[in-house]
Amino acid sequence: MAVESITPYPNIETDPHLEMGQTLAAHEHRARLVQTIKIVIVWVVLIFALSVVLLQLRFEPAYILEHYQFVLKGALVTIGVSVVSILIATVLALLGALGRLSKNAIAQGVSGLYVSMIRGTPLLIQIYLIYLGLPQIGQQFTRMGFKDLGELFVLTAIQSGILALSLNYGAYMTEIFRAGIQSIPFGQREAAVSIGMNSWQTMRRVILPQAVRIIIPDIGNQFIAMQKDSALVSIMGIWEITYRANRFARIDSKFMEMFILAAFLYWILTIISSFFENKIERNLAQAYER
Repeated sequence: MAVESITPYPNIETDPHLEMGQTLAAHEHRARLVQTIKIVIVWVVLIFALSVVLLQLRFEPAYILEHYQFVLKGALVTIGVSVVSILIATVLALLGALGRLSKNAIAQGVSGLYVSMIRGTPLLIQIYLIYLGLPQIGQQFTRMGFKDLGELFVLTAIQSGILALSLNYGAYMTEIFRAGIQSIPFGQREAAVSIGMNSWQTMRRVILPQAVRIIIPDIGNQFIAMQKDSALVSIMGIWEITYRANRFARIDSKFMEMFILAAFLYWILTIISSFFENKIERNLAQAYER
């Protein structure tokens, strides 16, 4: 009598549902690839058409090739100013958010006034106030006999630019931090309190670690925007991308060539920053799923 072999588990390799899922995933991947190729072709055609129009208007690419290295060196300054500013702005935003969420009237008042004033005034005006206005206050302290205190109000162009960008973006990011903190369910706060944690421990060990996952993508977006807004510090003579481009543009009246080069460099920085931002978001999403 023949004994039939019984397989306790189905053969996964021949599972029709698995094969169907793999086929569907491959089809979707192929469709996305085709769509991406089409978009790239559209980009190439548009850029080519724009180049043809510019060449008809006596645009000189040779001038860009001759001076691009001089302007490119300013990218290091742009990145440096933006990185330092976003780090300081992050600290200010966290403090501002904690102040807005605090039950202390002084903390709420200080953080609220800071956010309202900074968000209600142009960044350019803030740069002028810090770079040109603070030294005026310093001079008054010096005349009053407080020389060391007066010198603290006299900042270099780089210091003024970083301070202005930090204060400006710190105010806008305060609302991002506040929303991220408030998005954590209140039940987790109650659970932390029930095991004996105080408010600071609850915030540091429970709330902030979860809020960071929500906040980091927005910080990335703010950093990308800051790289472009850093062009405003060129008015103080900081040798970043815009200042270097403007320097040659004024000498040879090649404004179109030099500022297109500057715009292209900012565009490249944005693409690179967006790439790393998306990578960080994917890593955070995978870590959260695990």
